[in-house]
Amino acid sequence: MSAFPEISKIRYEGPESKNPLAFRHYDKNELVEGKPMKDHLRFSVAYWHTMRGTGGDPFGAATMLRPWEAAEDSVENAITRARAAFEFFEKLGAPFYCFHDRDVAPEGATLAETNKNLDAVAKVLKEEQDRSGVKLLWGTANLFGNPRYMHGAATSCNADAFAFAAAQVKKALEVTKELGGAGYVFWGGREGYQCLWNTDMKREVDHLAVFMHMAVDYAKKIGFTGQFYFEPKPKEPTKHQYDFDSAACINFLRAYGLADHVKMNIETNHATLAGHSVEHELDYAASQGFLGSVDANTGDMLLGWDTDQFPTDIYLTTKIMLMILKYGGFSTGGLNFDAKVRRESFEPVDLFHAHIGGMDAFAKGLKIAAAIRADGVLDEMVRERYSSWDAGVGAEIESGRHDFETLQKYMLDKGEITPNASGRQELFENVVNRYVF
Repeated sequence: MSAFPEISKIRYEGPESKNPLAFRHYDKNELVEGKPMKDHLRFSVAYWHTMRGTGGDPFGAATMLRPWEAAEDSVENAITRARAAFEFFEKLGAPFYCFHDRDVAPEGATLAETNKNLDAVAKVLKEEQDRSGVKLLWGTANLFGNPRYMHGAATSCNADAFAFAAAQVKKALEVTKELGGAGYVFWGGREGYQCLWNTDMKREVDHLAVFMHMAVDYAKKIGFTGQFYFEPKPKEPTKHQYDFDSAACINFLRAYGLADHVKMNIETNHATLAGHSVEHELDYAASQGFLGSVDANTGDMLLGWDTDQFPTDIYLTTKIMLMILKYGGFSTGGLNFDAKVRRESFEPVDLFHAHIGGMDAFAKGLKIAAAIRADGVLDEMVRERYSSWDAGVGAEIESGRHDFETLQKYMLDKGEITPNASGRQELFENVVNRYVF
C-alpha cells in the first residue's frame, strides 16, 4: 500500500514552472564544472526528522499526520515505515539517506533483543536499497536518547554506560557495513557537561578518545572501509559539548592520534550556535584537510536554539557550494537534509515541499557558485589584496628565508610599512550580488 498515493515522481520542469511538486533548478544530470549536479550535491534524507519527526515540542504535543505509523513502535511497524521511507526517497529522487540505529528499529527489553530488532529491519532496508538503488550515505548510533546516557555515553561517569555505548556502536557499525554505508558519524549528543564542579574534564575527553579508537579498530577488524565523521555542536542538550566546533574537534583528533581516520560532518545550525557561519566552519575544516560531509539545514536568527529548518536562502547555499567547490567537492560525504518541517506543516505532502525547496536552493547555489568561479572576479580581487605576499619580503617570509632579526633589519632599513589598501568589503558584497540577482 502506498504511503504517498497522491504524489508522483518529482520531475525537473525548469525555472518557469509553477508546479509546487516539481524542481525548478535541480536537474540531476545537468553538467556543472564538468560533473552532473547529482554528483556535486549528493542529496540525502535524514530518516530521524523525515520519518520519525512528530512535531512535538516542549510546549505542545505531536501534530504530524503519518499514515504509516501505528500506536506501538514495533518491529512490524518499523518495517512498514521503512517501506514508506523508500517510497519517499524514490519519488523525491534522493540518491542517499542517513539514520541512527534507533530511528529505524525499536529498542528491546535487552541488548540482545534490540540487536535482533535492528537485524530484522536492516534486512528490509537492504531489500529496499537493492530494489530502488538508493544508498546509505552514513549510519550512526543514538547515544543520547535513552536515560542510561543521562551523563553521556563515551564520556559518562558510569563505566557501564560507556560499555553499553560501545556495544551499541559495534552493532551500528556492523549494520552500516552490511548496508554499504559510505560513512559513519560520531555525534556527541550528551558528550559534555552541565556543571564543571562535578566534572573531571580530562578523564572524560580521554575516554572519548579511547572510545573512538575502539571504533576505528573494530572497523578495521570487520573490513568497514567507510569514512568516519565527527559532527561539531557547541551546546544543546548539554551546556558545553566537547565537540564544540571544527577547530576544537580537529585539535582533539590530532591530540589523540585520530586525525588519519576521522573528518568533519558540519551542520549549518550547529555552526551558528558556536558563533560561526557555516562557510567559516567549512573553510577551516577543509583548509586543514578535514572536510567530510554536510548536514544541510539552517536556524532562525531570532531564536537561540537548534531549529533544524530547511535551507531556502540562496545566499546561504551559494556560500556553502563555493566552499565545497573550492576544495574539490565531496568524496564520500554529501548534503544530508538534517532538517524538519515545522510542526504546523503536518501533512505528508509537506515533506515533499520542504525537500524540493532545499534541493532547488542548493542547485541554484551550485550554479551561482560555479558562475562566480568561472568568471574569476572574486578570486582575482582576493589575489590582489594579498599581492604583497607574492613577491619581495612576503614571498621570502613564506619560503622560510626570514626570522625576527632579519625582519627587524628590513623594517629599520625601510622605516615604515607600505600603506595599507582598502579592504573594499562593500565592493566584494556587490560583486556577489551580481550573480545572485
